[in-house]
Amino acid sequence: MSVTEIIELSAAEAARETAAGELSAEELFNAYRVRAAADAHELNCFTWVAPEGSAGPAANDSAGTDAPLGGVPLAVKDLFCTKGVLSQSGSRILEGYQPPYTATAVRRLLQAGASLLGKTNQDEFAMGSSTENSAFGPTLNPWDRTRVPGGSSGGSAAAVAAGLVPWALGTDTGGSIRQPAALCGIVGLKPTYGSVSRYGMIAFASSLDQAGPLTRDVTDAALLLRHMVGRDPCDATSLRFPHEIELPRAERLDGIRLGVPAELTGGAADGGSEGAGAGASIEGQGIEAGVLDAFRAVLDRAAALGAEVVERVSLPHAPHALSAYYVLAPAEASSNLARFDGVRYGLRAQDAEDLLDMYERTRHDGFGAEVKRRIMLGTYVLSAGYYDAYYGRAQRVRTRIAEDFARAFDAVDFIVTPTAPTVAFKLGEKTSDPLAMYLNDYCTVPMSLAGIPAISIPCGLSEGLPVGLQIAGPAFSENALLDTAHALEQALGFDGRAARV
Repeated sequence: MSVTEIIELSAAEAARETAAGELSAEELFNAYRVRAAADAHELNCFTWVAPEGSAGPAANDSAGTDAPLGGVPLAVKDLFCTKGVLSQSGSRILEGYQPPYTATAVRRLLQAGASLLGKTNQDEFAMGSSTENSAFGPTLNPWDRTRVPGGSSGGSAAAVAAGLVPWALGTDTGGSIRQPAALCGIVGLKPTYGSVSRYGMIAFASSLDQAGPLTRDVTDAALLLRHMVGRDPCDATSLRFPHEIELPRAERLDGIRLGVPAELTGGAADGGSEGAGAGASIEGQGIEAGVLDAFRAVLDRAAALGAEVVERVSLPHAPHALSAYYVLAPAEASSNLARFDGVRYGLRAQDAEDLLDMYERTRHDGFGAEVKRRIMLGTYVLSAGYYDAYYGRAQRVRTRIAEDFARAFDAVDFIVTPTAPTVAFKLGEKTSDPLAMYLNDYCTVPMSLAGIPAISIPCGLSEGLPVGLQIAGPAFSENALLDTAHALEQALGFDGRAARV
């Protein structure tokens, strides 16, 4: 089988080929390893690639090619700990760090037969929407190398879209799997909070962080997720998944009710909560006309497949989600990142006058501007006199958002929105305006605050760049969510081959 033929296989197809003996795991791994190694001067997707001659790096505890994932190469975001392999979370403060253990999510995939191909670039400590905040330089979008791939899992998304790896792991705090998936024209799934162990993930915001797959199609996302979920004694927030993840087969949407919330789709809000006012819509705040056109076309296609499209489902507190998120996430980050002080691991400032000077200089030299910004903001909202005014209020908004979704799911099966308000934007376009950058997560943050699963699938092009459709469902509805996404995917027939380098 030629390299071109190998690269065109989906991950599920490649696993079947290796199981059938039509393709060796070593041949499969090496085909991708060569492409990934050459990426250093192209898209900058990887921070580490398995060395030449390895068909199973030291961090791979694989059960062998007869296992369900059949030796298919896997890339994982830089914030997943991988034993003996660089795990730097996109930050200079962890430059050169090699953990003594492997994250549970990664370990489970390796035991299921995946092979660790590389670690992918990301925004520092997952703080960003463009992968421009990485200490190791920005990743480029394979559809247009003058544009960003989204973030913070931009390296994983770009690597999958470019055909440098069949599938990859990312993490989603406020949209960091779904938004880069949309901008790169691939599938990205954020599972129900707690369904995948966070043990071994270098933390950003512990009540929001969740690992998930980035893949070429919905079937691959289901296959990868199947071997990630489950209770982990090392993570007290992890949960037993109530049923096995099934591979999607649906071709129709008969009986499915899809809700379209005005607050997240550029329409005028119907009613709304107290204080929502003009903020109840994002009209004029960045949903591009081309994105809305592609979204509306998908709704028409869904109706043709038998779905009932319910317009103007109300999520009255959704317009406040972004504000609440940028209080809660920095607050948790300020606590989580306190461990990076130069004492135990990572960077340590030299020639410090005393212990306090060493702390200050290490954190000054090791953290980037966006991380410092969020640490300061998080420390402020947790400080005496401001805790109730900011952090306490944001937590109450979070509860209201979860309640809004619960009411909406009494009327519909799924909520559908654009994944991102725009297509991929130019490198450097928003780096000087943090608020404009934060608006990229407007449509994805509400689902993160509610802890519910959501998937992004490519649904068309605007100005030659991919547009993402987001589908969100109740907690632990992943199987039905994947079936719905699969039926739409098959009907849409999106062709991502243009991005493969």
